[in-house]
Amino acid sequence: MLLFFRLGFLEITWIDIIDILLVSVLIYELYQLVKGSVAVRILFGGVFILMLWLVVSALHMELLSTILGQFIGVGVLAALILFQQEIRKFLLVIGKANYLSNNFFLWNLWGQNGLKTTVEIDVFVEASQEMAASLTGALMVFSKSTELKFYADSGDEIDAKASKRLIISIFNKYSPLHDGAMIINHTGRIQAVRCILPVSENDEISASLGLRHRAAIGLSEITDAIVVVVSEETGAISLVKNGEIYRKLSPKELKEKLIFYLTLKEKDTSKLETEEEGEELEN
Repeated sequence: MLLFFRLGFLEITWIDIIDILLVSVLIYELYQLVKGSVAVRILFGGVFILMLWLVVSALHMELLSTILGQFIGVGVLAALILFQQEIRKFLLVIGKANYLSNNFFLWNLWGQNGLKTTVEIDVFVEASQEMAASLTGALMVFSKSTELKFYADSGDEIDAKASKRLIISIFNKYSPLHDGAMIINHTGRIQAVRCILPVSENDEISASLGLRHRAAIGLSEITDAIVVVVSEETGAISLVKNGEIYRKLSPKELKEKLIFYLTLKEKDTSKLETEEEGEELEN
């Protein structure tokens, strides 16, 4: 082992440094995962019990030490029970990214500038604009590398070609299919409607956002899907990706973000801006 430095009687090697850095990253990611949820309070409570047990053990308080020791002894089992949702979410987050298809470095290494998409973005942008004008609520999920079959199975499968009229008719408040999310597969076809999405438990989400927005954020936290939301109350159009929400988007901004996130090409967005600026100058 290559010695990094010596601290008293301790010999710190490069392997130790790498080990500490990896554990630090893991702890940070775990904190980011549970931050803002009730799991943080449970975690702090567990740490407090552990610290108290160490103190009473050092003071040789046998009775209290024995009682607290029983809690510590079943700590792993208790953690699995108490944090089952967070553990499930953590495993989903680890497995949600398909690095062979989405990693910028790998694509650049092979001389590729990004992915291509067959989704007709204009159809969804125009439908979103019209639904926003009529205050029609909508929730549209664009799948990427993550398999959304579990969520698609919770609704009604239709496997239809996307069109503006079809999208608007599905989300019409008198339609039996309007309640829930629409899932669009990677080919741009409407895979299923009336789908149930997991609701985010993040306490930091603005109170002005309703259940539709929380469901969009919840799905984006555990998958790499892109979700478009049209507010039924305000008509505002939002896009959600990786737990981050971009609110009050114009049709132009929505189109740019969909192009960017569905194709992973920044140059497409720049080209789009240049073309639209040229059109404005001509007008």
